[in-house]
Amino acid sequence: MNFRCRMLGLSLAVWSQSLLAIPLPQRPPDTLPPEQYISRVNANNTITWQLWAPAAKAVEVVTGPTPDRYVSHPMTKDERGIWSFVSEPMQPSLYEYFFNVDGFRSVDTGSAQAKPQRQVNTSLILVPGSLLDERNVPHGEIHTLSYHSPSLNRERQLSVWVPPGTRADSPPLPVLYYYHGFGDTALSAPVQGRVPQIMDNLLAEGKIVPMLVVMPDTETDAEGAIPESFAPATRRDTFYPRNALAADKELTQEIMPLIAARYAVRKEAEGQALAGLSQGGYQALVSGMRHLDKFAWLGIFSGVTTETVPDFRVAAQLKKPAAINRQLRLLTLVSGEEDIITGRDMTGLKAQLDQSGIHNEWHPYPKLGHEMDVWRPAYIDFVQKLFRPKD
Repeated sequence: MNFRCRMLGLSLAVWSQSLLAIPLPQRPPDTLPPEQYISRVNANNTITWQLWAPAAKAVEVVTGPTPDRYVSHPMTKDERGIWSFVSEPMQPSLYEYFFNVDGFRSVDTGSAQAKPQRQVNTSLILVPGSLLDERNVPHGEIHTLSYHSPSLNRERQLSVWVPPGTRADSPPLPVLYYYHGFGDTALSAPVQGRVPQIMDNLLAEGKIVPMLVVMPDTETDAEGAIPESFAPATRRDTFYPRNALAADKELTQEIMPLIAARYAVRKEAEGQALAGLSQGGYQALVSGMRHLDKFAWLGIFSGVTTETVPDFRVAAQLKKPAAINRQLRLLTLVSGEEDIITGRDMTGLKAQLDQSGIHNEWHPYPKLGHEMDVWRPAYIDFVQKLFRPKD
């Protein structure tokens, strides 16, 4: 063995000894029942947030959908090292939260419910008592379809909610294509949007017609359109239009043919709807207006708009109010009244449509911002109006 090898061996030995000197992370003792340190919803609809972190100096649970609406709740530590905070009684809904542990943002490590994101940093907790619950009703199926996208040159996935009782010989179903928001994933609509539970429950109550709900990934990662490569100040200038054009091509040339080949579906505009929230709302506006011949129902929930992110083909279509009014059975606009992210976009679009005489439904949500407490109720309202016979 030469000198260099002996020195390498000595260095590895010293390095391994130094690793042994570093204390490994602790875990809760086996004598501590998990329910004593895991967050839970109580019978009175309060939430007990809990985190076992004996070495931490300060822990807060932070609730709210966006930084402008975050609320920090200081937690207290007991003699076992468990930090806790009990909320006021909460309305039935699905809530977002995370822990601030000595300045470090952490998901709830005791919960299996994480918000689907490209960068996971938020947890979810459900207070029961609404259409978001899993009820004892006939359940549809969630299909995960994997496919190759030639336009993006990569493998992609999407989710499809299929109504209960659907068979190969069932009559063709209408289809809703529903896009998620910026920074989320293709699992956002099924998991955080609670689309399967909402559709199961509404169908069981006879409030919707049977339909497919197709939930693609809004983010294409097309060349020049990778979200993480753009600062927030430049996203409207570069990312949104590039991604929207790639997603539009994927939708019309790949996703819609895939769904038509896989399921018995209606292909005329009366049988096809398009909607989305936040970035997905922009996508619905772009693809819906670019392809008016394909959709008769559009839902734009808190989206950026082509007034601030120009699209010449959409601008040209908006100059044809009579054609839009003939084609669209429903054009729904939704915004939280305190939305500082896209609120001005939506009120501006509303004013533009009204000035041009384009028919639309406007749904402002008081005291709410850019959040799921706007988009889930908006989705619930929207799907109940779809694919109904003309009066």
